[in-house]
Amino acid sequence: MPDNAVAAKSTPADERRKRRTALIGGSLGNLVEWYDWFVYASFAIYFADSFFPGDNPTTQLMNTAGIFAVGFLMRPVGGWILGRAADRHGRKSALTLTVTMMSVAALLIAVAPTYGQAGYFGALVLLLARLLQGLSIGGEYAASATYLTEASAPGRRGLGSSFQYVSMTCGQLLGLGILITLQHTLTTAQLESWGWRIPFVFGALFAGVVFWLRRRLQETDAFTQELSADGGHAGVHDDSRRGTLKALWQHRRQAGLVMALTLGGTVAYYTYTTYLTKYLVGSAGMAKTTATLVSFTALILFAVLQPFAGMLSDRIGRRPLLITFAVGCTVGTYPIMTALGSASSYWSALGLSLLALVIVTGYTSINAAVKAELFPTRVRALGVALPYAIANALFGGTAEYVALWFKNGGHEKMFFWYVSGCALISLVTYVLMPDTRDATLSPAEAEAGHAEDPEPRAAAGAEAAR
Repeated sequence: MPDNAVAAKSTPADERRKRRTALIGGSLGNLVEWYDWFVYASFAIYFADSFFPGDNPTTQLMNTAGIFAVGFLMRPVGGWILGRAADRHGRKSALTLTVTMMSVAALLIAVAPTYGQAGYFGALVLLLARLLQGLSIGGEYAASATYLTEASAPGRRGLGSSFQYVSMTCGQLLGLGILITLQHTLTTAQLESWGWRIPFVFGALFAGVVFWLRRRLQETDAFTQELSADGGHAGVHDDSRRGTLKALWQHRRQAGLVMALTLGGTVAYYTYTTYLTKYLVGSAGMAKTTATLVSFTALILFAVLQPFAGMLSDRIGRRPLLITFAVGCTVGTYPIMTALGSASSYWSALGLSLLALVIVTGYTSINAAVKAELFPTRVRALGVALPYAIANALFGGTAEYVALWFKNGGHEKMFFWYVSGCALISLVTYVLMPDTRDATLSPAEAEAGHAEDPEPRAAAGAEAAR
């Protein structure tokens, strides 16, 4: 039973302290998880030829991008297994398990033998590590989205959940920061020979520290109230009630919404983050160090924007931000990417990258809250995890590979239309779906009267009707 399942009444100051601790603990763990996930993409330009021999750099990158995409194929499996665990045994236990898996995966990549040492066995180790990372991230996204949303005050869930992408971006920034440092301290030959292993060693060490931190997190009130309602026996109550596919099927409309609203956001996010550096190097002809610095600077400002957009959604609702993102991405992707392809300086590339990331902020800052607010507590983590992971496996994880495939075929600009089309599908979803800002996440919130409009409270209605 979670350690705070039976808690004495706390003062407002205690509640604020508890929420801050949850925010810090959940965010730091998420940072390390996504550092390990993204550092693979950041360093791929240096280790691609270590595992895949040949004379065509684009083909080598396509092979490493293919393994990057395979990691996404495991995310639905991880979302199902760890989402179920989070709904049945608690968000804290799932968060602890995900970071353990990520640590092992980082170690595997750090010690993987090259093609020259063991042939394609090294690529197999790389593949196995990415599969394990996919399992971990598949559960991490949902567990952290659910934890950060449930741990936030009802009127500040947009702000609280925005720290998911703050920490995700900071994880990527940490990886890029290490990359920039190594670029200025090691030669290109050293980076391609052994220097690329360093960030994966750091990732394993960081994950060990976060494991210790997450063991000390408190469970969310929403989960402990659900556990109490089920008699206080995690994982023993009727399987049709918590964290099962049968329970999720009862909320299949919300699961469909999660997939549709994720589609445009995940493609745009991976286009302007993980693929951006490769695009600036391979298409704009920019130096690797300059392209990396562009991405690093743009992501710093992107991370700063997230809480402000989250706070705005707490005031005006979630849908206005989502619609703004989708409209901007639908009509803006082609001209922005075309201009980036001919960017000749750091400042021009930075300005265009920032414009794109400002648009993407309308999705990234609040998508965690929106998804969590669609489901009742007993199936919230699984409801966020599985449909989101499926959408990411089909579209987010393949975005970079699709872009390189179009480039290799001589039709690079077709990818820009692909991104716009995905955003257009999400735009239709945002226009038709209800706003979730006023949804209640637990019976206690409903009793306290935090929400007034019953229409957008699908989650609250389902909670009360069980």
